[in-house]
Amino acid sequence: MFFSTSCSRILTSTLHKTLFTRKAHIISFIDRGRIPLPLCISTRRILPVQLCRTMSMYQGGGLNSQDDGAVHVIDMRSDTITKPTPAMRQAMANAEVGDDVYGEDPTVNALQEKAAELFGMEAALFFPTGTMGNLCSVMAHCWERGSEMLLGDCAHILIYEQGGSAQLGGIHPRTVRNKPDGTFDLEEVESKVRTSDPHLPITRLICVENTQNICGGRVLPLSFLKEVRSLADKHKLLVHMDGARLMNAAVSLNVPPSEILQYCDSVSMCLSKGLGAPVGSVVGGKKDFIARCVRLRKVLGGGMRQSGILAAAGLLAITDGAARLHQDHDNARIIAEGIHGMDPSVLHIDLDTVQSNIILYHLVSHAVTPSQFCDMLNTYDPKDDLDVNIRVVMFPFDLGRSIRCVTHHHITAEDVQLVLKKFRVVVDRVAAMTGKSADKKQ
Repeated sequence: MFFSTSCSRILTSTLHKTLFTRKAHIISFIDRGRIPLPLCISTRRILPVQLCRTMSMYQGGGLNSQDDGAVHVIDMRSDTITKPTPAMRQAMANAEVGDDVYGEDPTVNALQEKAAELFGMEAALFFPTGTMGNLCSVMAHCWERGSEMLLGDCAHILIYEQGGSAQLGGIHPRTVRNKPDGTFDLEEVESKVRTSDPHLPITRLICVENTQNICGGRVLPLSFLKEVRSLADKHKLLVHMDGARLMNAAVSLNVPPSEILQYCDSVSMCLSKGLGAPVGSVVGGKKDFIARCVRLRKVLGGGMRQSGILAAAGLLAITDGAARLHQDHDNARIIAEGIHGMDPSVLHIDLDTVQSNIILYHLVSHAVTPSQFCDMLNTYDPKDDLDVNIRVVMFPFDLGRSIRCVTHHHITAEDVQLVLKKFRVVVDRVAAMTGKSADKKQ
């Protein structure tokens, strides 16, 4: 059917006014109960459905819009959904500021000095995002285009950062297989190190991730990091840590971050996940490395001016926010143990994998998909017979039949019990569906 350019513009404009608050390439899950597939809308094209499912971790639409009276929503999609604390808001309002591009913002400078001390490194630099922090770190280490970095095949840098190192930095990523615990085989790493052959890129960098997100928040052992350092030194390579949840790893190991980072040349740590700040990451390393990062941050558009307003929240994040992370870990453990005690024909979880604030469990029953299971958690049903209308929001991985949930500072001890109460109701419902499905097969 012929579709004119003018009609396309009218439709696009209408959709944007109806669905979106700004023009962007957005993936929206619209009323999942009625439209089971994601509607992928772009001003230029309709994206493949599978791409939408892959990218949906970072899109809106997780909250069910149905409302039947008082609703208690417990959003566990990620710790990125956290909002700044009252103390952070007050600090932001009162922050002393200056022009950070000139290095004159006292609050930013204080944050960077505090972060460098925390990391046990010479210097640190404030970034607007973790993706930019990782990209600048990799580019600063691989200063020569055509350099190569080695990283795990489940690395966030590889999967969820748009291939920026290759796209913008001219850096070739080469993968090694991540083990379930987030580590990788160092013999495989060594076998992939490349040097002077003119046919090949030259390996410059090894990237590790701690905690390892896709592996379920696994904490890298210090012994593994020590071996990575030894291997890197042997081949004159550098080591960068994507430490988006570095403080969670430190809390889990009960060591200061500097003890983890003694084996790394650089780190990028997120302030806006479990630490609770609204915006920002901090990169740490040697002074000459940070000087290169300053240049790269500027050309990538990350040179912010009076950014002390944001850094003020970051200062509280690495003090007050870090001090309470153990509560998130405790809450994650309680939820994981509760799931472990539920019907094993519906759900499975390995308790040994729950080491921080991320819980990754698996849907055994084939009566529903992970997306449908999450919809049931996030939907009110009068038959639930619960005292309160509880909606629990989690993130499904349909391909691996697994579901991720993340604890954070908005999840209270009372919320944990409500989550388990909702779980029991939904698991019982799925178990009944599983039984009916088995009867039909017989």
